[in-house]
Amino acid sequence: MNDDERESAPCFAHLLVDGHPIDPDTARDVARFRRAERTRLIAARALSSTEREEGTAVLIEGLQGIVALQPGMTIAVYWPIRGEPDLRSWMSNAHAAGARIVLPVVVEERTPLEFRTWTPDCRMVRGFWNILVPADGEPASPDLVIAPLVGVDDALYRLGNGGGYYDRTLASIDPPPQSIGVGFAGCTVPTIYPMPWDVPMDDVLLSDGTRQTR
Repeated sequence: MNDDERESAPCFAHLLVDGHPIDPDTARDVARFRRAERTRLIAARALSSTEREEGTAVLIEGLQGIVALQPGMTIAVYWPIRGEPDLRSWMSNAHAAGARIVLPVVVEERTPLEFRTWTPDCRMVRGFWNILVPADGEPASPDLVIAPLVGVDDALYRLGNGGGYYDRTLASIDPPPQSIGVGFAGCTVPTIYPMPWDVPMDDVLLSDGTRQTR
């Protein structure tokens, strides 16, 4: 093959995103839309301390009605950042009830999350993006994943912080765990224009008491 043939040979690598074939113009347009919606929705959850406490209390009450805590079950929750609902009191209660609580840890960028065991008195360290994670928690596969929502659409596809970690992780666990997205009211959008790699939530719970099930 001469140099001219080599330079003109078709290359399809640019049509793959996370291993999925996708039109690059579509991927770019969806990414722009999501970036704008993410900025808007994060700004919209700049609630007062009273609104935040009241909304979080509604979410915790809703979780108590959805999740039947049992000794030995493994539940992935999250450490709150960027104005996300703070479920740490619920985590402590679930731990006291005998459930194993695990938190997501980014071990390597663009790979599935690892879930490490958390207890109320465990030592925490700064991980990727300065998020606190258990320092020495044993890895475990969750039966249930509770994920924070930046946004969510009518088909229960989740808009997160943009890394795609929950989608990669939920797609990699076999059998897949139950998933619940939690967020403050007002985070709904008609569609996030789901891509082939997106994984919808099984349930969505919002701070106004709204619950949707797939």
